[in-house]
Amino acid sequence: MRKLVIFLIIVYQKVFSLDTGIFSFKKGTTCVFFPTCSEYTKQAVQKYGVFKGLFLGFRRILHCHPWQNEHIDPLI
Repeated sequence: MRKLVIFLIIVYQKVFSLDTGIFSFKKGTTCVFFPTCSEYTKQAVQKYGVFKGLFLGFRRILHCHPWQNEHIDPLI
């Protein structure tokens, strides 16, 4: 299950992501967080497993909004 979720995240990153995928139109990042939410979620799934990793990733996405200042928020 963990490998499947990580594979789906990688597919998202390479195809659909506005930062790194084929739909990225500008250089640089559009994400206000470093690492990006998808990379953060992938790391969380690798470290904590599918359920807790997806929960942490979802929680991170909820903190994203246009008024957010850019900042570094690594997985601990």
